[in-house]
Amino acid sequence: MSLIRLENVRKIYQTGEVTVQALKGINLDIQKKSFVSFIGPSGSGKSTLLNLIGCLDKPTEGKVFVNNVEVGLFNRAESAAFRGKNLGFVFQNFNLIPVLTVYENVEYPLLMLDHLPLKERNDRVLRLLEKVGMTDQKKKYPNQISGGQKQRVAVARALVTNPQLVLADEPTANLDHATAFKVINIMQEMTNEFGTTFIFSTHDPKIVGEAEIIYTLEDGAIVNSEIKKEKK
Repeated sequence: MSLIRLENVRKIYQTGEVTVQALKGINLDIQKKSFVSFIGPSGSGKSTLLNLIGCLDKPTEGKVFVNNVEVGLFNRAESAAFRGKNLGFVFQNFNLIPVLTVYENVEYPLLMLDHLPLKERNDRVLRLLEKVGMTDQKKKYPNQISGGQKQRVAVARALVTNPQLVLADEPTANLDHATAFKVINIMQEMTNEFGTTFIFSTHDPKIVGEAEIIYTLEDGAIVNSEIKKEKK
């Protein structure tokens, strides 16, 4: 069953007298429980595509469906509500809140959900911290842990609301080789255990090598797709 479907999606940005066609008629279908990479040079449209799927932007033309809902029709409030309930995000620069502890950073998305009992909130946070190997660091602040640990916390935060889809923009760019593989392995484990779909925008060959499906973008168009039958 499709989790994401794009139909003839175009995105045009206007800056003064300059018109930029960021996406040019994208058609795409991604199934649930997938591990997908968007690759291509800077300016190819990878991040724009991720932003449209993540309800952070709207298409100029075409339709974007996430879980059979046309998200391009949402207003700002509806987009925010949909993101909070259905999507997780992992960023290159981690985007942890510096004044919150590791525990509080992971808990934060749950505070946006209505009527979630304290015990369930606590159970979810501790379960995810255990999954990413950060339970013993839960009282520390972001400036007291390493880059790899920050990204593990970011993964836990992205997953704590039980989203079907996690979008990751260059999530390993600031990590060393060994740490990057650890983070990728954690994400793969989450796909296998929880059925989470991960979509990456990346230049990192480590992620590309582990992806099940690879879409190559150039100048706003998908120029190649590779579907791997088995994970490495």
